[in-house]
Amino acid sequence: MAGPRPAASVTVATFNIHLGVDGWGRPFDAVSPCRSLGADILVLQESWAPADGGPSTAAVVADRLGYRLVDEVGLARGRLYAPVATGTDRWGPRVSPLRTSFRLDGERWRVRAGADRPAVPGTWGVALLTRVPVEGSGVIPLGKLRRDTARRMALHCRVELEGGPLTLIGTHMSHITHGSHAQYRRLARALPPADEAAVLVGDMNLWGPPVSAYFRGWRRALTAKTWPAHRPHSQLDHILVTAPVEVVAARVGGPSGSDHLPVAATLARRPRGGAATAQDSVGPHERRAG
Repeated sequence: MAGPRPAASVTVATFNIHLGVDGWGRPFDAVSPCRSLGADILVLQESWAPADGGPSTAAVVADRLGYRLVDEVGLARGRLYAPVATGTDRWGPRVSPLRTSFRLDGERWRVRAGADRPAVPGTWGVALLTRVPVEGSGVIPLGKLRRDTARRMALHCRVELEGGPLTLIGTHMSHITHGSHAQYRRLARALPPADEAAVLVGDMNLWGPPVSAYFRGWRRALTAKTWPAHRPHSQLDHILVTAPVEVVAARVGGPSGSDHLPVAATLARRPRGGAATAQDSVGPHERRAG
């Protein structure tokens, strides 16, 4: 008996969820913004897994929304601090050398009033969630930079669509000031060829034009400001696709409690011989079908 017919399209999304807390360490509803994305495959950065064995941020989202947690890898260990008692509705403290909500082991950042606030040890990582059948999942190691506390990785899987498979890669890159050039080159070598149907999503900690320069033959599925969420001025969160992929629609999610805005795109396999056009990169808040 033949199996179910492959879907014509798939919606993918990426969201830096900031451990499910704001800049003061106050918890926010991390499930609702993920639900609003309507994603079939969701990549979450900065998921927090407490060391006491409690569920991670990604596991909570998966359980509440009916996703399967395909993979979750820890990039660094650290401590999540109890919320600061503050009456402000501002997302977090003003820019300073102090961090309020968490600290990764080995970081040079100091935590505001950390000595007198309880802290929970745990792991800070990236996760891949899906509500559609996927196969070929795995991890691409990107190494650790001397100036970066985290050991970066990319997660990947494959989903079957009408016309053939689509490979998805999701990641959370280091900062360019940490020397992420080396990791970008390593990831570029590990990606599928640009003539195969593939999508790369994640918090790249880098603006669109230089990201595109690292991944020749890939194009941005949308251009939009995603950071900081309360007053975005830069795009750090990206969805890039290869030539055989058609961008059916793309959008930016609203603010929720993280310092990043999520992005999502509905993708399909382009008919054989179809070429990508300039219209395949969707601008901020635009939706396109067909």
